[in-house]
Amino acid sequence: MRTRFAPSPTGFLHVGGLRTALYSYLMAKKETDGVFLLRIEDTDQERSVPGAIENIIQSLAWAGIQADEGVMLRKGEAAQVGRKGPYIQSERLDLYKKYAAELLASGSAYHCFCTSERLEQMREEQMKDKRAPMYDRLCMSLPKEEVERRLQAGDPYVLRMKIPRNQLIEFQDEIRGKVSFQGSVVDDQVLLKSDGFPTYHLAHVVDDHLMDIDLVIRGEEWLSSLPKHLLLFQYLGWNPPRYAHVPLLLNKDRSKLSKRQGSVAVEEYIAKGYLPEALINFLAMLGWNPGTTQELFSLPELIDAFEIDRIQKSGAIFDIEKLDWIQGQWIRRLAPEEFAARIKPLVEAKYSDATSDKDFVEKAKLIQDRLLFFPEAPEMLSFLYEEPAVDKDMLASEKQKVTKEILPEILQSLVETLESVSDWSLDNIKAALEKSLVTSTYKKGQILWPLRVALTGKPFSPGAYEVAAVLGRGATLKRLRKVL
Repeated sequence: MRTRFAPSPTGFLHVGGLRTALYSYLMAKKETDGVFLLRIEDTDQERSVPGAIENIIQSLAWAGIQADEGVMLRKGEAAQVGRKGPYIQSERLDLYKKYAAELLASGSAYHCFCTSERLEQMREEQMKDKRAPMYDRLCMSLPKEEVERRLQAGDPYVLRMKIPRNQLIEFQDEIRGKVSFQGSVVDDQVLLKSDGFPTYHLAHVVDDHLMDIDLVIRGEEWLSSLPKHLLLFQYLGWNPPRYAHVPLLLNKDRSKLSKRQGSVAVEEYIAKGYLPEALINFLAMLGWNPGTTQELFSLPELIDAFEIDRIQKSGAIFDIEKLDWIQGQWIRRLAPEEFAARIKPLVEAKYSDATSDKDFVEKAKLIQDRLLFFPEAPEMLSFLYEEPAVDKDMLASEKQKVTKEILPEILQSLVETLESVSDWSLDNIKAALEKSLVTSTYKKGQILWPLRVALTGKPFSPGAYEVAAVLGRGATLKRLRKVL
């Protein structure tokens, strides 16, 4: 199985592009000798952005998707690896011109000399008459002599493919099943532009054939172009690959995902601190159903479970809340030691005491099930490295029925109870406080809320028992006495 991902270097890698790359990668890796290829389609030179190729490769590598062949990073620069290159389309122009000439010679393509002004006027008139904008084939009927004369004169031209208007074009899409198109509604597509560069339509057909691509996975926006591509394979005497057109990614209002409503570049999700495991897991499930209740998948698990016939046809909602939930689940899956190692440099940058902290792993455990992004760690652990400023209003809680009038008595009770704990441990702290509740007039929430706030200075924090255990007996009692 040979699959490919063939992005255009027009900017940062789009999350929709990453999903397409992921699906293509998974299909290749289901076989032991499968090959996933990265090709760069840069025939639109005006829109190409410097550094975009490197960003695409780095974003894929961050996500764990490594190409077996094609364009790769070597010492920080894009390099090409494989026997079927070049893998950058701007370096393959002679190939496209060769096959364009074959199409011209066989009568499957023709020269078009129409100016952009004439084409624009033609489209306006068609739309005014409520007709679909299509080339009117004026140049297809030009006498051979006139074509030769205009070529000799150096008149600018494009090469268009000739669509058989009376032909029904049918194909079995891997996701959408049988699709069919009437030739009468398919436009005579430009294959070779006036600057000598091919359009996507010609270039990808030539490349997919010469690179032995078995399966093309791409967005459903290309479905309407499928008949043109199938005809090109037919005209050139080649068998087409299998095609699978995946559903669009949608905003919550079911509009097409766009940067006007949120982040769309993989780079932005990396910068925000999402784990690669979380983003890949989330994107895999956008439009694909494993057929089970399992929601969390590692990349190896996705390779085993992924089946292309379980991709849905309808658009998939890009739900940030779901992504955040998956992010949280992957944070929790980290071994405590790994989690601590990930956040320690961030905490050390703010609190130098963390550098020599032998109990850092235990402290990190306090926030592992509460944190979504690693940069949140310094603030969440701040109460462990500096004595918090406690807001007296925060100590009281209407929800927990803790009034300012009863606070002194509750705090005094906490001090006395915890002073009695000589062997300081989580279990002993918990046992002592819960034993005191048996004879107390206060409920558990009325005791634990002031304890939590007094020790952390925060309305939201890890559990009061756990905080006290990690802080230690001396610091716990010191803070309680100070607040009292």
